[in-house]
Amino acid sequence: MPTTTDGLRVLCNRPALVDALAMVSAVVPSRSPAPILLCVRIVAKDGMLTLQATDTEIGLDLHIASVEIDAEGEALLPADKFNQIARVMNDATVKIELDRHAANIVGARSKFKIFGLDPSEFPATSDISQAVLDFEIPAGQLRRMIARSVFAVAADNTRYALAGVLIERKGRGLRFVATDGLRLALAKGDCASPADGDSRVIVPAKGLNVLNRLLDDPEAIVRVLRDRNRLVFEIGDSATLVTTLVEGVYPPFEEVIPKEHDRKAVFDSGELSSAIKRAALFTSEESRVVKFSFSGKQLTLKSQSVDMGEAVIEIEATSFEGQPLDIGFRPQFITDVLRIIECQEVSLEMKAPNKPCVLRAGGDFVYVLMPVNT
Repeated sequence: MPTTTDGLRVLCNRPALVDALAMVSAVVPSRSPAPILLCVRIVAKDGMLTLQATDTEIGLDLHIASVEIDAEGEALLPADKFNQIARVMNDATVKIELDRHAANIVGARSKFKIFGLDPSEFPATSDISQAVLDFEIPAGQLRRMIARSVFAVAADNTRYALAGVLIERKGRGLRFVATDGLRLALAKGDCASPADGDSRVIVPAKGLNVLNRLLDDPEAIVRVLRDRNRLVFEIGDSATLVTTLVEGVYPPFEEVIPKEHDRKAVFDSGELSSAIKRAALFTSEESRVVKFSFSGKQLTLKSQSVDMGEAVIEIEATSFEGQPLDIGFRPQFITDVLRIIECQEVSLEMKAPNKPCVLRAGGDFVYVLMPVNT
């Protein structure tokens, strides 16, 4: 069946289409001087409907199998309007019919017509003919490592190399590292790799956040390929994500991780998170700090605001080693990490009020954060 621009006719499961449009819309830029980048390309071919989106740095091909294709073809439609229409329709299935560069979206009792553009002008999203396999990893493990690192990426771009996550492979060992200069997250894992030697790349945070949403099947195998200055993620047969790599040299992060400590406290992660959230109620923009006072197994959390008042929260550690210590932290820097780890217990290793603290969860996660003056 030949592929035509004018003949596309597809019957699609609407919930599957809504989910797919939400995924690809995460790649579409919110604004662009090039209208074509605000569109999603639809390709109906070989019994599969593929949605494509790109912002020139990230490209995504997402496949939908829940379709009936009456005529193969392509369309290029504004992503935002197409997404809105799919969401408001209440049909189980919708029909997409192409009329030149316009598309009719038809339900049982509603019909919409969207004016699109020429799909042949859309940039290629996944030309990976030259890509070489670097490693393979189960989607569940990859998602866990992304979650444990990407939250610590620098929010601004003043230090370009910090705008992404360092993915470092040494043999079968993987390390994901992210830092914003005030905290550092290091997640460890294993992979299967046919490649010789080691690899080291910096992946933009946006690309990993989009990838994270695609990893809904923890058993799926993700193939990670290297293509010059790009990294390719093939998620089973469902999607392919291509992202341009961040240029620059990642800072020597291992030097930041303290090798010695005088105090070590072990806590139930849920209890510690709850206590910090309560103490954080009396922090403000001017005073975003909670004072941690360690004395034996007793931890007292204190915060105060000139305008609102103060809070004093007490919690008992599972264990504590070392002398008493008073140290201040930004509460969000700890609650951020406690929200994404699954471990029942976490440990805090400290040396002095002005030295970095290390939070550990199991043997595969290290989190370093700088204290602040109280």
